Amino acid sequence: MNGLLCYCRQGFEPELAGELSERAARVGIAGYARTERDSSVVMFFSEDAIPLDHALPFSQLIFARQKLRLLAELRGLNPADRIAPMLEALADPAFEKMRFGELVMEHPDSDAGKPFAGLARSLGNALRPALRKAGVLTAKDNPSLPRLHVCLLAGDHALLARSVAADSAPWPLGIPRLRMHADAPSRSALKLEEALLVLLTDEERKKILREGMRAADLGAAPGGWTWVLTRHGLRVQSVDNGPLRQHVLDSGLVEHLRADGFAWQPQHPLDWMVCDMVEQPRRVAERMATWLREGWCRHAIFNLKLPMKKRWQETQLCLDLFAQQAQKPLTVRAKQLYHDREEITVLAMQAGRS
Repeated sequence: MNGLLCYCRQGFEPELAGELSERAARVGIAGYARTERDSSVVMFFSEDAIPLDHALPFSQLIFARQKLRLLAELRGLNPADRIAPMLEALADPAFEKMRFGELVMEHPDSDAGKPFAGLARSLGNALRPALRKAGVLTAKDNPSLPRLHVCLLAGDHALLARSVAADSAPWPLGIPRLRMHADAPSRSALKLEEALLVLLTDEERKKILREGMRAADLGAAPGGWTWVLTRHGLRVQSVDNGPLRQHVLDSGLVEHLRADGFAWQPQHPLDWMVCDMVEQPRRVAERMATWLREGWCRHAIFNLKLPMKKRWQETQLCLDLFAQQAQKPLTVRAKQLYHDREEITVLAMQAGRS
């Protein structure tokens, strides 16, 4: 089976299906997506010999929270014994050399899938020893080996898939579980925390997110993104005509500038600019490109609020517009994060800069 299993935000299945189909076509792969609205799950299949997990790297997918290689689809499972069919599927000669370092039990992050959380846990507790006895799963978790994922779509319907650390998210369902801090001025702080975690590598965070760096937060009120930056020791110019929470100002790292975030520009180049303004996505993309083109910042994180229709098409248009108008080499990464809603988050870094 040459197929992928991907998870996404509920309601964005058409966007992910369109993205997978178009990206596959760009590299010469004919395939088709299969999904159901509000399922949070998209499968993509191809009869081409090129392995899809190599041709469609996870780092380039915007609407996928997780990307797995699909191994088998099991329907009509008997509630009295769901384990035997799974062991039988994994005994297929095509998988005979596969060994897994961890079992990840999952269910779709959807209204229909969440009730299967308890079943997934209890089935996992029974499946792990059976897999170890069969020699499919190592005695102890081994992060150097692929992970085996079992996704329960229903009590009698499961998907078996595999992932490798370099080409997938490390969290079940691709969802980093971040806790809302008591001092955070707003829930939007979680969006920037997740962006810094997901879009930057450990090495990049150490290199380009350092204490003493200078940043601007456009449309900062009430201060959620500013607060996140100050927790990393950055000095922040927070630009908004609205008020910031007092404890954000009391950090001593924040200068509140009452101005229009779309008109304001810094007097000196900054290390970072972040922006979560509610504006038309093309207007945001153009303004963010200006910041990078003019050298007002070296790195940026910004959100693009998507329309209700043609969201994949609008995403492509905005990212192309941004790249064209920035007029310089950039590393650009984009994701619809777990804490995003009708939006995507974009990271742009000047090539070769730290």
